[in-house]
Amino acid sequence: MSGKEFKYIGKDYSIRDGAGKVAGQLKYTADLKMPRMLHAKIVFSEVAHAKVKHIDVSKAMALPGVRAVATYLNSPGISYNSAMRYVGHILPEEEYIFDKTVRFIGDRVAAIAAEDLETAKKAASMIKVEYEELPTVFDPEEAIKDDSPEIHRGGNIISEIKVETGDIEIGFSQADSIFEDRYFVPAVHHGAIENHVVIADYDYNGKLTVWASTQNVFAYRLILSKVLELPLNKVRVIKPAIGGAFGGKLEMTIEPVAALLAKMTGRPVKLELNRRESIVSTRTRHAAVIYLRTGVKKNGVITATDVKVVANAGAYATGSSHVVGTMSHDIFRIYKNQNCRFYGVPVYTNSPTAGAMRGFGAPQVFFAQQAQINKIARALNLDIIELQSNNLVEPNGDDIYGKPLGNPRPIDCLVVGKDIFGWTKRKLLQNNERYKRGIGMAVGCHGNSCFGVHRDATALILKLNEDGTAILYTGTHDMGNGSITVQTLIISEVLGIKPEHIECIEADTETTPWNLGDYASRGTFVSGNAAKKVAEKMKNRILDEASEITGIKKDELELGDGYIYPRDEPNKKLSLSQVINHVHQVKQEEIIVCDTFVSPAGPSSYGAHFAEVEVDTETGKVKVLKYLAVHDVGKAINPMATVSQIQGGIQMGIGYALTEILELDVRGKTLNNSFRNYSIIKAKEMPEIQVVLIEEKESPGPYGAKGIGECATVPSAPAVVNAVSNALGLDFYNLPVNPKKVLTTIL
Repeated sequence: MSGKEFKYIGKDYSIRDGAGKVAGQLKYTADLKMPRMLHAKIVFSEVAHAKVKHIDVSKAMALPGVRAVATYLNSPGISYNSAMRYVGHILPEEEYIFDKTVRFIGDRVAAIAAEDLETAKKAASMIKVEYEELPTVFDPEEAIKDDSPEIHRGGNIISEIKVETGDIEIGFSQADSIFEDRYFVPAVHHGAIENHVVIADYDYNGKLTVWASTQNVFAYRLILSKVLELPLNKVRVIKPAIGGAFGGKLEMTIEPVAALLAKMTGRPVKLELNRRESIVSTRTRHAAVIYLRTGVKKNGVITATDVKVVANAGAYATGSSHVVGTMSHDIFRIYKNQNCRFYGVPVYTNSPTAGAMRGFGAPQVFFAQQAQINKIARALNLDIIELQSNNLVEPNGDDIYGKPLGNPRPIDCLVVGKDIFGWTKRKLLQNNERYKRGIGMAVGCHGNSCFGVHRDATALILKLNEDGTAILYTGTHDMGNGSITVQTLIISEVLGIKPEHIECIEADTETTPWNLGDYASRGTFVSGNAAKKVAEKMKNRILDEASEITGIKKDELELGDGYIYPRDEPNKKLSLSQVINHVHQVKQEEIIVCDTFVSPAGPSSYGAHFAEVEVDTETGKVKVLKYLAVHDVGKAINPMATVSQIQGGIQMGIGYALTEILELDVRGKTLNNSFRNYSIIKAKEMPEIQVVLIEEKESPGPYGAKGIGECATVPSAPAVVNAVSNALGLDFYNLPVNPKKVLTTIL
């Protein structure tokens, strides 16, 4: 079936809940209210590393309206890892709901549940804590030294990720030039519009129900079951609408606190963080120091690559080992060079805890790689386009591990982008004394699914109603990215029913089947495949029933527009409703199917980004004037949503390049803990953006589709920084390239 024959796939559709958002009718967790609901507030540590010597909650408990106070003294002493995904997922378990030791400014010390929020706030201010302060370390390179203070028993290195293929020494010996550089990328805030919020209810029957803004209801259920010692049938987690996540709501943060308070009081408890609390106490992108050594021939062909990463995990391990592992995977899937070495360590410090964030490690390593590629091109007097094309992977090749790359199309992105952007013409930009213009580009990639890392499955249930409409039960968490819309479009294509005739029940541990979680660009590649599989199973069931009714062979029947009909006699229609009601009446059976899709491969999505900037050499301010993103998406199920995802990724990447950084003072306190002083790129600062899609199908994907939500962010920061570098003829090694950095580098 060609793209022109698709009825729904490849057409533009608004996301399913868009109208509800515009009308203000969509219900987020913060909008929910329960009878007898209490409000909670957390007391956060004001020191970066200390033992709690004494905590006095007496005045808080005596305050009218206070119903419970939780500390390490009356909470479960059961450790967990907030990034655990499934039973048997092995990660360091050093987190507690409350611990006697605090490890960063923003760590939890106590929590209050009260009749109203103002009382909870007042009670929190009455809790007195006496600390025995301990030595601190905030720099991950300092933290790995032998004499550094330990954040957790056993040392500050969480794990070591090592990869080596080919012969690195022979590769360097074949090089005409070797480039060796150190790069730094900072911790940044996810910046979701919705802060972290949860409601927990512990009922008379000992059952815990949690409404949470989460990307992973089943993982949350598992962790809550563990720390509160409840069987899984006594824990239910429900995801209302999410106001953005970007990885920041994948790992569990405040949910155990609300659950504990609900259990202590026997009443529903709402806990909602404000922006300051979300910034300092939840998760950040991993800051990292990246050492990159690259050998190249005179023509720019890469002969060897040696990468060392020291990643700042902050106070707790969470999924840091997976993040660094993803760095080692992604960075070696972009170029053909087989002589590769990677050594990476996630490291404990007394900084705020790092976790999953859009791109999951790839934006960090690709900034370093692509910034150095730009430097190499200038040093060798080569056009970076030529250097890229000499090295980029091609379809049907193998990665450094000998596994098939599938159908990667970065060269297509490069060639198309060069022409549309007018690369050759724009290289001749004229500059005046104060304002310097430059163009830059970068490539990037990111994997689809967790294939080869750990289990990766999604199950779906599909049921038909008497009138031919359908209900989909999916464990997918739509985060504003349109992943549920993708599933309905795929089901519509298979069954020939309108997308608006499919209702979706989403992400509820009691009503939807198991899903690994929404991360790792699984939404289209894995869950989309699951939708196609369950729809095809339903189609077979429908055609079996229609064949029985009509006496026409199954393989001679077609399904479309709500009807079943013989292929050669399309006017002899039998409605889907007639088939369903026949089954109900004659067989007294429900037409319902369930199926599970297991990821068969882990292809990567690719992109090439092009940027034009203007640099004010007097103020140091950088303005992005024009931007082009060309992405290999396999097949765009919903092109409008695909383009929107890419545009959002570019916005995050430009902020990463130019403005965003979480800054700590010498004590470890976050200095810019609100949007007043944490600089994200605003709408008025965004450039003109053009997005072009390369649609050369990836065979394991549904209709050839691949994910794009994360890959869109990966090349954006280096594309912008390379443009600034080319405008000034200078190299930048640290993000962000803000006005202060520009002026310092110029001088």
